[in-house]
Amino acid sequence: MPGHDIIVIGTSAGGVEALITVIRPLPKDLPAAVFAVLHIPAESPSLLAHILNHAGSLHTVQAEEGMAIKNGHIYVAQPDHHLILERGTIRVIRGPKENRHRPAIDPLFRSAALVYGPRVVGVILTGSLDDGTAGLLVVKRRGGVAVVQDPKEAFYASMPISALAHVEVDYTLPLSRIGPLLVRLAYQQVVKESATSIFKDMEIETKLAGMDMNAFNGDQAGKPSVFSCPECGGVLWELDDGDLLRFRCRVGHAFSLETLQAEQSQAVEEALWSALKTLEESMSLSQRMAQQAHSKGHEWLAHRFEEKWQEAEQHAHQIRNLLLNGDNKVIPPDAQQYSPTNENNNKGGG
Repeated sequence: MPGHDIIVIGTSAGGVEALITVIRPLPKDLPAAVFAVLHIPAESPSLLAHILNHAGSLHTVQAEEGMAIKNGHIYVAQPDHHLILERGTIRVIRGPKENRHRPAIDPLFRSAALVYGPRVVGVILTGSLDDGTAGLLVVKRRGGVAVVQDPKEAFYASMPISALAHVEVDYTLPLSRIGPLLVRLAYQQVVKESATSIFKDMEIETKLAGMDMNAFNGDQAGKPSVFSCPECGGVLWELDDGDLLRFRCRVGHAFSLETLQAEQSQAVEEALWSALKTLEESMSLSQRMAQQAHSKGHEWLAHRFEEKWQEAEQHAHQIRNLLLNGDNKVIPPDAQQYSPTNENNNKGGG
C-alpha cells in the first residue's frame, strides 16, 4: 500500500518563509510529491520555485500543464492559474477565481482529495482570510490527514484559525515540526480508499475549477441565495459544509462567507471613489458655468449653478469622510503587497 504520498500545502501572507521552513527537512528521496499554492498577483513572475530549490533538497519546479507527478519533487502553482491534480498528472488552468484568488488553495486540495483520498496530507500555513479551509475539510472527509500551523506563531493567523475552527485537524504544530511530520507520514501506509457522501459535489466543484461548464448536467449544487456574484453578477448558490457556509455561482466563482463580505466591502469602496470622482467633476463644471453666467450678467443662472456647486461639494465632503474614516476598508489581498523581486518579503494581506 502507498504512504501519504500526495502532500498539498496552501499559504498566503508570510508564506515564503513558512514554506522554506517546512520543506527544508524533506529528504531528496522523499516517497511523496509536494504541491504548493502561494497567493501571488497575476501580473508578477513567480520566483518561488527558484527560492525553494535553493532552500531544500527536493527538486522544485513551477507546475506545467500535463506534467507527470513524480515523488521527490515540489510543484508550485503558476501566477493566475489554478493547480489541479488528476490521476498521475497535473492540470494548470486559468479557471474562475475562488476566494478572490487565482491560484487558490481550495481547488488544489479538493482535486487532490477527489483523486487520491486518504493518501493526501493537507497543510495550511500562515495567511489572511480563509482560503484553504473548505479544501482541508474535503481532505479530511476523504480520509486524508489535516495539518495546520500553530496560529500563535503565524505571521498572519487568519487562515490557520479558520481551518482549526471548521476542520477536525490531526496536527497543529509550529513550522519547525511540520517538515519532520511530513516525512513520517510519507512512509506511513494508508488504509483502503472508500467512497463518501460528498463525492458528487466535490467532483462538480473540481470540474468547475477546471472550466468544465457541463459539470452540473442540469443539477446545481446547493440552493440559490439572495446574493449575486461580485465577479460576474450571476446568482450565488449557497453550499453548506456543516457550519462552513460557502457560495458559488454557475460559472464557478467561489467565496467563503468572509471573502464574500470582503469582496462586497471592496466593491463599496470602489463605488465611493467613483462617486467622488463624478462629484469633483460636477463641482468643476458648475463652477465654470457659474463664472460664465456672471460674465454675461445672468445672475439668476449663476446663482443656480453656484447652488449645484455647493450641493456637489457637500456630498463630496461626506464621501471623503467615509473613505478616510469609515469602516468599509478591507484587508488588501497579497497581490497588492507582493514584490516579484523579493518573494521572501511577501508578508502582505491575504
